[in-house]
Amino acid sequence: MENAKIISMDASRYAPDDILCLVNELNGGFPSKDISAKYVAPEIQFALVQLDMKKYAAFLDRLSIGDELKKEAYAVVDKIGSYSMNGGKRLFVGYNAERKVADRKSKEKQRGKYFYADGNGFSKINVDLPAEYTNRIVCADSLAALKELPDNCIDLIFTSPPYNFGLEYDAHADAMDWDQYFHSLFEIFRECIRVLKYGGRFAVNVQPLYSDYIPIHHMIGNFFIKEKLIWKSEILWEKNNYNCKMCSYGSWKSPSSPYMKYTWEYIEIYCKGDLKKAGSPENADITEEEFKSWVVAKWSIAPERHMKEYGHPAMFPEALAERVLKLFSFKGDAVLDPFNGAGTTTAVAQRLGRRYLGIDISEEYCATARKRIEDNRRTQVSLFD
Repeated sequence: MENAKIISMDASRYAPDDILCLVNELNGGFPSKDISAKYVAPEIQFALVQLDMKKYAAFLDRLSIGDELKKEAYAVVDKIGSYSMNGGKRLFVGYNAERKVADRKSKEKQRGKYFYADGNGFSKINVDLPAEYTNRIVCADSLAALKELPDNCIDLIFTSPPYNFGLEYDAHADAMDWDQYFHSLFEIFRECIRVLKYGGRFAVNVQPLYSDYIPIHHMIGNFFIKEKLIWKSEILWEKNNYNCKMCSYGSWKSPSSPYMKYTWEYIEIYCKGDLKKAGSPENADITEEEFKSWVVAKWSIAPERHMKEYGHPAMFPEALAERVLKLFSFKGDAVLDPFNGAGTTTAVAQRLGRRYLGIDISEEYCATARKRIEDNRRTQVSLFD
């Protein structure tokens, strides 16, 4: 098979009949363009292109061969990693073809990476989050509360700022003049950048105001670039929310001014000073399958279904926060949400073994956030009773 990854397995300790059964059944049970095998004594040679590992495990389980041969035939394939999936199949070749640029390293050095962040002046001296702000939900104005924190003490910021769409938040006016809105937001974001560690990440979930043609994600991006943060990535959160089919079409059947519809939001990821974050490998809690799936920057996650229960009009789901925290932070890291609302970020941070600090001006939302933390703790205690 051309363009396949060839791996060999020593089969000398297995019965020849079992080996031939495995090879023949494998070649008949999967498309040859995905995987094939041949026996060249004393080895079995596998030619791998792509493979659904769950189907492969089920296939082996059905074979009438020794259990040890089954286990090794699975393990020898499973240990070959990749960085992409295709229709549920692990890709063993071709996943990085787009990165094969001739003399790439020297070209990158010549033209320069993230030139816009040069001369940032950020201190590389990181400090710990003060104990009085560790694992706390603080009810206060975010700008005032952030000013109490030292420089470079937060590992990851994950937040979704008030939308300014006219939603009914508790204790927040959500229909400001746009100049006032961005002035207030960027004042808070500047303080967030100050308290973020060198190498820390700033992740913002944002939805543009399509009806008013306000590209908030671009305006926030321009702000971060002016503040000399490094753009890490942009993730599309596909909500599969087809309620938008009922929205206005604009100029019906006319190019005059059609109204576009969107089923996704954005997560913009920026880094302070360095793309690489310090942390111990033993504190990375993301699994192999999660990593390979989540680095594909389109996440299909259903919207939060319990906003009425939490009394908040605009919440992202815990699954979204879990992906951001596991992909961009280590266990034990300090996670901040300066617009904590009903406490999704802090609840997930606590559940995943991160330290947390949530700030919100609403007493009602802060009470909800604290209750979610306590509910987590009771659940965790009951699991070990």
